[in-house]
Amino acid sequence: GAYLASSSTLFFTTIKCQALPFLSITYSLLCEKSKDKMSYSSSSKFPLLMPLMVACLIMAASGSNFHNDFDITWGDGRGKIVNNGDVLTLSLDKQSGSGFQSKNEYLFGKIDMQLKLVPGSSAGTVTAYYLSSKGTTWDEIDFEFLGNLSGDPYILHTNVFSQGKGNREQQFYLWFDPTTDFHTYSILWNPQRIIFSVDDTPIREFKNMESIGVPFPKNQPMRIYSSLWNADDWATRGGLVKTDWTQAPFTASYRNFNADACVWSNGASSCKSDAPSSSTSTNNAWFSQEMDSAKQQRLQWVQQNYMIYNYCTDAKRFPQGLPSECKMS
Repeated sequence: GAYLASSSTLFFTTIKCQALPFLSITYSLLCEKSKDKMSYSSSSKFPLLMPLMVACLIMAASGSNFHNDFDITWGDGRGKIVNNGDVLTLSLDKQSGSGFQSKNEYLFGKIDMQLKLVPGSSAGTVTAYYLSSKGTTWDEIDFEFLGNLSGDPYILHTNVFSQGKGNREQQFYLWFDPTTDFHTYSILWNPQRIIFSVDDTPIREFKNMESIGVPFPKNQPMRIYSSLWNADDWATRGGLVKTDWTQAPFTASYRNFNADACVWSNGASSCKSDAPSSSTSTNNAWFSQEMDSAKQQRLQWVQQNYMIYNYCTDAKRFPQGLPSECKMS
């Protein structure tokens, strides 16, 4: 919270809390409003502020901060954490892109991040935001945003890898311009399913179908990764449209990260058991969450109106037969 002392005409206002500065502030933390004729005695100010101070401290303690949650891992200064840790930006120029990864590993969770994508002529660029484990039989859950010429829509590319096998692409247009404002991109990952969502609208569900021999990501903890990079050999119209470097640097922005998740550390989960209890997660509904009828209708709406590629309908790609999970969906 930021407050300023004044003389006789006073009011208070709340802006985003900063935990450490807040701790040193006394009861005279009020803001001046010269046009207001309000006034309070010093004895009335402190009780009025106390609930706000407590709420602000709680907010500061629980809020996301990119300094605490992520490391910028490459890009030679092209990745930046700004606004006191509230915003992270990645940039791409002809020399290099940039990227970051989470400090924590997770084994199941509900992961939210708000992104604002590269505006203008973004053809050839890819903004990747995904969960991934390590090794040759890795698991991975992908959002990739494929840039395009000005005025043409982004393509949202999704994929799921389990035990090193992917080839499960679904692609979508979005029903809004993802470059003009921040939008929330979410991955819900529990032992039964993976749900990709955009602004709380589900766009894809990948169910656990181990019962028919389809591997499902459930044993390997994953970090969150994101990168902005040049992929003009394939990203836009199969590589026909190249990156316009006169528009560089290209920049994508991130804010409001939230992970309601089981953190994996030193071979153990923070959830302590197969299902997180109320004592280890304040909101554990995600662990057994499935889509209700309203969400299923929204999913169908997206897939009927905005899906532009589905591996499960690409018979030419799989001449020996579609993957087993496609036959069940």
